[in-house]
This record gives sequence, C-alpha cells and structure tokens, in this order.
Amino acid sequence: MKARNVALLLTVALVVYLVLLADRAVQLLQTGTPAGIALGVAVFVLPLLGAWMVVATWRSGLQIQRLGQRLDEEGALPDTSDLPRRPSGRVDRTAADAWFDERKAELEAHPDDWRYWYRLAYAYDVAGDRRRARATMRRAVELEAVERS
Repeated sequence: MKARNVALLLTVALVVYLVLLADRAVQLLQTGTPAGIALGVAVFVLPLLGAWMVVATWRSGLQIQRLGQRLDEEGALPDTSDLPRRPSGRVDRTAADAWFDERKAELEAHPDDWRYWYRLAYAYDVAGDRRRARATMRRAVELEAVERS
C-alpha cells in the first residue's frame, strides 16, 4: 500500500504541474501575437501528452495489479523470498539468473498461459531488465484479456 500512496502523491503533483503548464499555455495564446500563439500551442501539447502518459501508466499498473491478485488467489504468485540477497536487498545476480532460467523453461512449456508470462516478467524484473519485464508483462495482460473474453 505504501507504493500506491507514493504513486498517488506523485500523480497529484504531476496533475498540479500539468494544470499550471496548461494555464501558461492559455496565457501565451491570449497574447495575440504570432509568436505567443505558436508558443502557446506548443506548450499546450505538453499537458496533453502528460495526461495521456498518466492515464496509460495507471491503467497498466491496475491491470498488472489485477493479474497479481489473480495469481495470489490461485497460489501461484512468484516467490523470491528464499533467494540469496546482496546487502542492498537485491537478489544475488547468479541466483536471479538461475531463477530466470527456471521461469523461462516454464514459459516454454506453457507459451499461451498468461500466468507464465507474468512469472517471466517478474523474473526479468528480479534480474534487473526492466525493459523486457514491461514488454513481457504487456504480453501477460494481453493473454489474460483473451482468457477472460
């Protein structure tokens, strides 16, 4: 729950910033000068992009949370509590790589099951590869949506 509260606080701060930025864009548009209008239009694009990014991020987060809750209810949520950790708290690299290899082998045996894609995404995250973790989690969300329909 702590991470969600931080995310909410940061989202509120970003929304305030986007509103202030939109206000500045309106002020530039109201100058009536060609340069002011051009800058106003350009500045107004930023709050629109920011709003889209906030909505997309929250939507993705809620979908991933729903998948995690389903896996938890099924008793299949990935567990890394027994893996050795470095002083920083991160999983030891060798152990993370071995755990990743196990999740990858599971996925190869069940390529159309979102649960194994979720577990592989978690393994990517544990191994420190956030980019692949996000892409793999998107695949898990897609497959779960197909299963629900």
